[in-house]
Amino acid sequence: MARAGPPRNRGGMTTNSRRLLGALLVVAVVTAGCAAGPNDVSTVDGVPPAGFWPGVWHGLIHPITFIVSLFNHNVNIYEVHNNGNWYNFGFVLGIAVLHTFTSGNAARRGRRRRGGSPA
Repeated sequence: MARAGPPRNRGGMTTNSRRLLGALLVVAVVTAGCAAGPNDVSTVDGVPPAGFWPGVWHGLIHPITFIVSLFNHNVNIYEVHNNGNWYNFGFVLGIAVLHTFTSGNAARRGRRRRGGSPA
């Protein structure tokens, strides 16, 4: 008596489920290989790595820094010599604060000029 359903291999898995498992394993290995590692640099030439507050500052001035970096190859938007997650958090927080105060106010001013009621 033959069993109905997809053919099974020796391990009890179907061919499609083995392919899916293999593809997921490849995706997991590639994703893990792209993960950021720790920044082991403690000091370079006596200068400590950038931390939270320099990250906030660099996030706030990123539009100006970007424009300058187009013409000057010695200027970078992001400080590579940083202490890791705290610098990253400060950088993103600086960008968020800048975005909140610039785009939000411009949208409100535009509504008032056109005569619309503020929501």
